[in-house]
Amino acid sequence: MRVRIFVDFWNYQLSWNERVGKTVRCDWPQLPVCCLSETANILRRVGTSEQLSLEETRVYASYNPSRDEDTKLKRWLDTFLDRQPSFRVILAARTDRPARVYCRQCSAEQAICQQCGAPLVRSREKGVDTAIATDLLSLAWDDAYDLAVLISSDADMVPAVIHVQNRGRKVINAVWPGGGHELARTCWAAFDLAQLVQSMMRPQD
Repeated sequence: MRVRIFVDFWNYQLSWNERVGKTVRCDWPQLPVCCLSETANILRRVGTSEQLSLEETRVYASYNPSRDEDTKLKRWLDTFLDRQPSFRVILAARTDRPARVYCRQCSAEQAICQQCGAPLVRSREKGVDTAIATDLLSLAWDDAYDLAVLISSDADMVPAVIHVQNRGRKVINAVWPGGGHELARTCWAAFDLAQLVQSMMRPQD
């Protein structure tokens, strides 16, 4: 059974930071290993003992080129993660746009920070969700996988999952507890990422 893993990077990483802590790093090369193992456990529970073949781990990430920390992240994604076995990183640039804060009470609008005077900006996401949904669908239509592991809690993925499963593919949702109920219910199965944390922690230097 051919498996492809689809990872919404920020959805996963921000949840990791919130639940595990920013000081504890995820050992990213272990992520597909743990997901494949949990997928095999789920299949065994329903009487399926087919061997799993990992075709690819696709990581979808966005970054803001005007921010130093995002530049460092892009370098890590390009020079480390994208070179790990099975990994393919799909990057999208985010752009800042002017933002205004509107007060419903007095109708005043603010375009600058009242504390430091810097212009308020909103960082715009550039199509990460769309890229994941498109690849889920196009790769299913190209017969490039039998089973997808989708690491996301975004309900926007639900229509794509429905279409993929109507075509006879299985989608398993890897999700943090308390999030993504609609997506998890739509997928053929789901498993709890929190149970895998110990196996995915990067050893302390």
